[in-house]
Amino acid sequence: MPRVSEQYRADRRAEILAAAARLFSANGFHATSMADIIGEAGLSAGAVYRYFPSKEDLIAAVAETALSAADEVFAQLLADDAAPAPAHAVTVLIKEITARLVNEPKTGVDFTRVGVQVWAEALRNPSLAARADSVYLRLRGQCAEIARRRQQLGLLPADTDPDHVGAAMLGLVQGFVLQHLLISGTEPAAYTAGINALFAETAGATETVGAAVPADRTPPGN
Repeated sequence: MPRVSEQYRADRRAEILAAAARLFSANGFHATSMADIIGEAGLSAGAVYRYFPSKEDLIAAVAETALSAADEVFAQLLADDAAPAPAHAVTVLIKEITARLVNEPKTGVDFTRVGVQVWAEALRNPSLAARADSVYLRLRGQCAEIARRRQQLGLLPADTDPDHVGAAMLGLVQGFVLQHLLISGTEPAAYTAGINALFAETAGATETVGAAVPADRTPPGN
C-alpha cells in the first residue's frame, strides 16, 4: 500500500477546513454539525475525524488559519528592526485583513464572520477561551512591540506603557472587524482615514485629555 505523502495530508486538511469555514460563516457554529462538515467536504467520516477529532478542534483550527494572516503582516511590519508608526501599522493590518480575510482568496469565505463567532463562543467555552486568549495576547504583544520600538527611538514618551498602546492598537483593528460586519457602509479606506486623523490630532494636541470644563462655559441645556 503506497504511503500517504505530507502534501496529500495537507491538501485533505485544507479541504476539511475550507468546508468547515464555509458552513461556520453561513450558518454559525451551533447550527453546523460534524455530519454537515463531512458532507460539505465530500470525504468519509473517518477521514475527517482523523484530522479533527471534534467540532471544537475545527473551530480552533479555522480561527487560527484566519489569525495566521495577522502574524504574517506583523512579520513584514517588524522586519529588519523596523519601527512603523502605530497609525500606519493599524492601517496596514486593516488593509490586509480586508484583502486576505473578508473575501479569502482560496475559499471565498469572509473569515471575519468566523472570528467574531469565536469571540462569542469563547465567552461560554473555557477551552476555546484559553486558545483565544493565547492568540490575542500574541497579537497584542506584537502591537506592543511596535510601541516599544517607537519608544526606544524617542517617538513615544518614556513613561508610556507599550502594552497599553498595544491593547489600544488591537482594539482599533477589532473595532473595524465589528463595524464591517454590523454597520453597513463601513469601508476600510474611510475607517483608516479616521484613525490617521485621530492620531494626527492627538499628536498635535496641547490640551490635557479629560480637562475640566472651564468655569465660564455652561454645558448645553443648562
